[in-house]
Amino acid sequence: MKTFRIVPEIILYDKVSEFCQGMEFDSGDIIFINDVIYECYFKGRTGRATIIDYGKYAIGEPTDQMVEAIFRDIQGIDVKRIIGIGGGAILDVAKLFSLRTISPVTELFERTVPCKRDKELVLVPTTCGTGSETTNISILELTTRNTKMGLADDNLYAEIAVLIPELIAGLPYRVFATSSIDALVHSMESFTSPKASEFSRIYSRQAMRMILKGYQELTEWKTNVLGRTGLEENSNNMAYTGPIDQMLTKSLRKDFLLASTYAGIAFGNAGCAAVHAMSYPLGAKYHVPHGESNYVLLLAVYREYQKLAPEGIIRELNSYLGEILNCDEWEVYDQLEELLSSVLDHKPMSAYGVTHEDIREFTRIVMTGQGRLMSNNYTELNESDVERIYKRVF
Repeated sequence: MKTFRIVPEIILYDKVSEFCQGMEFDSGDIIFINDVIYECYFKGRTGRATIIDYGKYAIGEPTDQMVEAIFRDIQGIDVKRIIGIGGGAILDVAKLFSLRTISPVTELFERTVPCKRDKELVLVPTTCGTGSETTNISILELTTRNTKMGLADDNLYAEIAVLIPELIAGLPYRVFATSSIDALVHSMESFTSPKASEFSRIYSRQAMRMILKGYQELTEWKTNVLGRTGLEENSNNMAYTGPIDQMLTKSLRKDFLLASTYAGIAFGNAGCAAVHAMSYPLGAKYHVPHGESNYVLLLAVYREYQKLAPEGIIRELNSYLGEILNCDEWEVYDQLEELLSSVLDHKPMSAYGVTHEDIREFTRIVMTGQGRLMSNNYTELNESDVERIYKRVF
């Protein structure tokens, strides 16, 4: 039996001002946000709400320590509603604070404390990658375990997910690249998951198409604009570092935001798999951004799948990707590698400081602590397979 559902009500606004008018912020609201987004879009529009500046507590991925620090700071506030405005890290933290019991947070992830919701939750993404606004999953680095873990529970679903394309216009290029590649990984892993259904694959397909077509337009922009400005020799490194509103049309920015949500709906139903499982130790130990750590592993995992079980649903995936990339099935991963490298440089794990000893430890962590994700693999990967993939991208 396979099921499919979309839980949050999804609302699309053109402007932040429209969203703020509809929310009617009050003293019972806590808004999780970073200071840049707040200053650019929300200052003077949040009424008596309490503002939690994510950057005050952490730089990069969220940890159990930062959640505990925020928990201590909000004691005494009568909270009625949690609003998360940000990338996946902020949204994942906001989800936890909608629960009745938050601390000790490690006990939530170890499932020794039940997830019980007692506050309304509204999530507003400001990147185009995680799809967290539509899922029931929160990812946190547990510092005592030296890895990331996911908590999946229906009490983590938002009541409302809000999409505002205006919010991603000012994204720095690298944030856009890593987050949108993360969405591509979501769409691919959910497509090949054994938990996928015909309904979830509709969303996976549409997300893949929108993201890859967007990358093709981006590549054309690089060729035309960077070439004219004398930066063509650096084009593979994406010499342009400004906000994405200079390179992506308003329509295309909306497409990337929608694609991220479509991918979130898909993996919220079908799950992610080995790419995510294997990226977590890298991200946790070396603080590699989530989408970037996924990118390190993506093609190596799918080439291994292709070698181990070429006749399953991966053939349908390869055919679909070949149609988008205008190539034969057997060329898909080479063509995908070329396209993605024009969006973001692909680095080996050693470039982040990973050692040969880390490979053995990462393999152990994946095989013993990431069973939830590894159960969604297209085909079974044993310990030797996982270690071989790590060595391939070392």
